[in-house]
Amino acid sequence: MHRHIDIYCERVGTAFWAEPLNAISNLAFIIAGLLLVQVLRRADPALRRDPAIVALVILVFLIGIGSGLFHTFAVLWAALTDVIPIALFILLYMYLALRRMIALPVWVCGLSLLGVLALVSAMPVLFGFSLPTYGVALTAMIVVGGFLHVVRGHPAGMPILLTAGLFAASLTLRTIDLPLCEVLPIGTHYFWHILNAVVLYRLVRIAMRHGRGPSAVVPEGQTP
Repeated sequence: MHRHIDIYCERVGTAFWAEPLNAISNLAFIIAGLLLVQVLRRADPALRRDPAIVALVILVFLIGIGSGLFHTFAVLWAALTDVIPIALFILLYMYLALRRMIALPVWVCGLSLLGVLALVSAMPVLFGFSLPTYGVALTAMIVVGGFLHVVRGHPAGMPILLTAGLFAASLTLRTIDLPLCEVLPIGTHYFWHILNAVVLYRLVRIAMRHGRGPSAVVPEGQTP
């Protein structure tokens, strides 16, 4: 028998539908993915054939599906379908930001990813898979966005910083889910899903506009 993972306020049993709001709210990721597909369909052929951009869109769908599985089955294999797509999205997006926006050498991008992997891998053991773990992603967004905006004057800098602010609000709602459980039995985790869907949508749109390499950046005011 699989041992159920009970780490959210809304779950009060082992039933499949024990977290209805946490489960249904993952539709926000599917909606975000569908909107991104529509953007790709209207985009130029070069963007539609960009494997990194296409992979980001696919990962948005997988994040929604994986999180939905986790908040229904609530067992280890379902947890893996949740966290693996998230980790892949973070790593791929970081690489694109470092390589295509900041234009760092490939070896520097690789070392940066290894550093993030090492730090995130240590977090669950040291702190639990919560604020410190996702704090790595938030810190990376702030650092990259701040560098692009302040140092480079890059048009992607401010949008990334604004998205980091939204992610910080989302992370706050995820973190207070259990502490507020006594006064708010349904918790706040579903807000994390909804806001994160917006975060991922914004990040992919930024990558579509500014993460296509120096020769393919879309001018401001144009689609996508």
